[in-house]
Amino acid sequence: MRQFDLAPLYRSTVGFDRLFSALDQFVSADAVPTYPPYNIERTGENAYRITVAVAGFTDSDLSIEVKENALTLKGERKPDVSRKVEVLHQGIAARGFERRFQLADYVQVTGAALENGLLHIDLVREIPEAKKPRQIQIATSGPVKAPVIEGAVQQAA
Repeated sequence: MRQFDLAPLYRSTVGFDRLFSALDQFVSADAVPTYPPYNIERTGENAYRITVAVAGFTDSDLSIEVKENALTLKGERKPDVSRKVEVLHQGIAARGFERRFQLADYVQVTGAALENGLLHIDLVREIPEAKKPRQIQIATSGPVKAPVIEGAVQQAA
């Protein structure tokens, strides 16, 4: 796979650190872990669900953390010392894992549920009213008045 050098972009831009970090992660996809398998689904216009196959893990073995725009899922199975069983074949993975998902701006985790070996994490994008597009009315009658600033000396026309 061809490597891209993003260093020149870092030198000539300001404030795009997260974008370039995401690009770095994307181009180095060969280092991305494949365990545990997962699906990302769109469940509504602004709703999403991440489903992760976590067979053999309980809710106490799993942790979900959201920090800035990153969702981190960790799983670490505690050994069951009370069971004295000789395992002849172990096909169900029991190794620990850490999986990260980059979240877009304004995407929030609304809940998580463990059901039949699948961990469902529900997300929703809630754009604040101040960031939504809005229509500006255009006045057509009368001259436009200049705003009055308190403490400013007004000049005579």
